[in-house]
Amino acid sequence: MRFLYPLLALTLAAAAAHAQTAPVVPDIALPEAPVPAAASTAKPPKLGEDDKPNFIPVPVLFYQQETGFGYGGAILPVWRFGQDTTVRKSNARLIAWYTQKKQSTIQLTHTIFTPDEKVYLAGELSQYDLSFFYYGLGNETKSSDESLIGYKLFVFDEKIMPRITAHNLYAGVRYRLTNTTKVRVLEDINEMRPSLFRNLPLQEQAGGMVSGIGPSILYEGRDNVLATYKGIYLDAHALFMGKGLGGDYNFQRYQLDLRYFRPLLGSKRTTLALQYLGQFHSGSVPFRELASMGANIGGSLYNNAGIMRGLYESRFRDRQMMTAQAEIRRNLFWRIDGAVFAGAGQVGNSVGDYSLSGTKVAGGGGLRFRFNRRDRLNIRLDYAGGTDTAPSIYFAVGEAF
Repeated sequence: MRFLYPLLALTLAAAAAHAQTAPVVPDIALPEAPVPAAASTAKPPKLGEDDKPNFIPVPVLFYQQETGFGYGGAILPVWRFGQDTTVRKSNARLIAWYTQKKQSTIQLTHTIFTPDEKVYLAGELSQYDLSFFYYGLGNETKSSDESLIGYKLFVFDEKIMPRITAHNLYAGVRYRLTNTTKVRVLEDINEMRPSLFRNLPLQEQAGGMVSGIGPSILYEGRDNVLATYKGIYLDAHALFMGKGLGGDYNFQRYQLDLRYFRPLLGSKRTTLALQYLGQFHSGSVPFRELASMGANIGGSLYNNAGIMRGLYESRFRDRQMMTAQAEIRRNLFWRIDGAVFAGAGQVGNSVGDYSLSGTKVAGGGGLRFRFNRRDRLNIRLDYAGGTDTAPSIYFAVGEAF
């Protein structure tokens, strides 16, 4: 999402003097090191001052063409269950904002490790009232077909995953429910041309409920989830959406998110980060649930990753999507890091529709400020553009992936 947060930047920069006790605001709160499987007779380390629960309120201010000025705030608690410091920290993120054009968002995401890390919980509970530019479906949509659409969206998403090995492997079940209502065309393409959204089936134009459940597996091998130097991350799941679960549509979703990190030039000052993400569907998929490329507004769908930074939100959407991105991160001096990144991908009705000429690209560069050195929490400011999307400024807390 093309947000510019001047108040947020000032708040976080002013808090840098307290970086050693600042809370973590992770994309996915997972550990820096595996937890041994065998029980130990030694007493676990006790909590210190830096391990006590933390809360940080953050003001939010931004501007977008389709929303006008927006304002709100965020609360970012971080805590640990029990007195054992080897238990990984849990966290939540509550963000709420309202815009000049009467759009709003209330988003709550969380990652929780139960005592002794026997169960991993992660999910989202959100309510959106948004507008966005719609270009139609497929890999070859045109910017000249832009129209403005509005909708309300409720999201409940939860993963419940018991630990199955001592080395960062979890498996369990995921349930996801979305309810899209009050979908409407706010502006047609022009006075003579209606929005392409009006060509969709009437049921999809009305929105509806999507409810699905399925298996999920996670391998978390990164040394640090906020700004990884080394490690592998893999998240794979399947969701089976059905009317028998209370939804209005029957379809299936399969997703694979694979990330790899390693130091370059023999030093942790330079890091190579790679990500592949594929999302594939079968069945009757409504437009709002199609795979889409473009920076996302956060939440659980793509594990909070920034997909194809430089493309407009959901600029290209269809049943199948594959995308990959690479980033080189370099410590420049003091707490200032630099990064360059590029991504490529495409969508299609089927994977067989993909072609080399149909590949969409995005990329850019930016700066990071190490707000919390202990936990490698960065403030990220990127300038990026992509296929049929003018360059924009992207501001966020934490790395894109």
